[in-house]
Parts: sequence; C-alpha cells; structure tokens
Amino acid sequence: MKRISLKNYDISMGELIDLSNPLDYMEKHDARAVSIPYQKLMMNYDKYLKKNQSYYLICTKGMHSSKAVMMLEYLGYDVTQVLY
Repeated sequence: MKRISLKNYDISMGELIDLSNPLDYMEKHDARAVSIPYQKLMMNYDKYLKKNQSYYLICTKGMHSSKAVMMLEYLGYDVTQVLY
C-alpha cells in the first residue's frame, strides 16, 4: 500500500479525496480535497473513480483511508493513502 504525508502531496499528482464524515470534514480538511465520505465512495467507487487516474485518499484518523486504499488497489485503482 502506497502512503505519503500531506506535506508531500501536490494537486498535479492526482485528485485528493477526503473520506471523513461530513461533520469531521467541516471541522478539519485540506482545501484541495473533495469530500466523498467513506461509505459513499466504497458503495459507488465505479461512479467516482476511473482506473486510468491517480487518487489520494485522506481521512481524519487514517482508518478509512487505509481500508479504502487496500480494497481499491485490489480492484485495480491507482490509490495512495495520505496521512496528516
């Protein structure tokens, strides 16, 4: 599983997706991130993601982004976990 820190992320690398629930997202998020809560993304990943693009997944505590990266990598997506 690929991981980087938020300070090493650049928008040119791919889309940053924040998997936090809406309340946590309102409290703390990176301005470059788009909000797609974990449950929503995992139930509809084929609607939100394309296999020929890179995605960087972040969440408040790292649990959801870790699970999502493992599953989406298995399904053939180019995903990286981003840690605060």
